[in-house]
Amino acid sequence: MFLEQFTKENSQQGWIEVICGSMFSGKTEELIRRLRRAEFAKQTILLFKPRIDDRYATEAVVSHQGQTWEAKQLSSAQEVLQLWNGEQIVAIDEAQFFDTAIVQVCNELSNKGVRVIVAGLDMDYKGIPFGPMPQLMAIAEFVSKVHAVCVHCGKLAQFSHRLVANSEQVLVGATEKYQPLCRSCFQKATS
Repeated sequence: MFLEQFTKENSQQGWIEVICGSMFSGKTEELIRRLRRAEFAKQTILLFKPRIDDRYATEAVVSHQGQTWEAKQLSSAQEVLQLWNGEQIVAIDEAQFFDTAIVQVCNELSNKGVRVIVAGLDMDYKGIPFGPMPQLMAIAEFVSKVHAVCVHCGKLAQFSHRLVANSEQVLVGATEKYQPLCRSCFQKATS
């Protein structure tokens, strides 16, 4: 749980929130939920996604359940700073696809008073920490780990098991390529 903090002057203090978990755990839905609350409070919002993620739409972030929010596509983390125009909230979906420069970008924005909300996979298909996510979790004021449900046994799932033969770390996909598994079922599937 995170708190929305304001100074006595009623100006927003900057901070970083990270929403992480496996595929199908509701990361994007939680990101959009937070943005809807901020929109209701009439806060200005800017949402980004990596250009590589074109599964459902190119100009929007779309959850597996179909929730959408307009987003700008980026090729690099540095573009966030170029496109930011003083918005109170900057959100970034699928942050694991960016290089480590995203960490500096998030720090710079939060130091300027921006509420930064980042969502992404904490582990890749091998169960290894993914891209800049460990560094983002380390510097964040708030980290929310969300879980899917294991498709084999029904327990909480924190692993994204790849169903197709491909050894590249980045392979964008959905249910045709991945399934959420608990630790026990992931160990069985990968041994």
